[in-house]
Amino acid sequence: MTPRFAVIGLVVSDLTASLAFYRRLGLEFPPGAEEQPHVEAELPGGLVLALDTEATVRSFHPAWRAPAAGGRAGLAFRCGSPAEVDAVYAELTDAGYHGELKPWDAFWGQRYATVHDPDGNGVDLFAPLPAE
Repeated sequence: MTPRFAVIGLVVSDLTASLAFYRRLGLEFPPGAEEQPHVEAELPGGLVLALDTEATVRSFHPAWRAPAAGGRAGLAFRCGSPAEVDAVYAELTDAGYHGELKPWDAFWGQRYATVHDPDGNGVDLFAPLPAE
């Protein structure tokens, strides 16, 4: 059997805060997820985003330590239009999440922005720019 990519895993310091952030981006987690040590959301294409608390990871890997400063992983969400990039960025930053890169028209042909999730992971928002 050949291994098949199936899961993106994030270790989170505050599960409730992380669930609130990713729910704002449209991911669905089961009811009561805030009370669990490990939760999953199915992503398009059959991939899974798994969130584990730091305590959960330390339960089987006692030597694990969080990175000194964010950047544990990077995720990207495709928006339906350049205007949606702006709207989602505004909604997240208005809710108190850190905006790393304000929306801009990237030279590679996308409207692009970056916000940080509660653990400092970069979450990119993008949409193709209209053809000129």
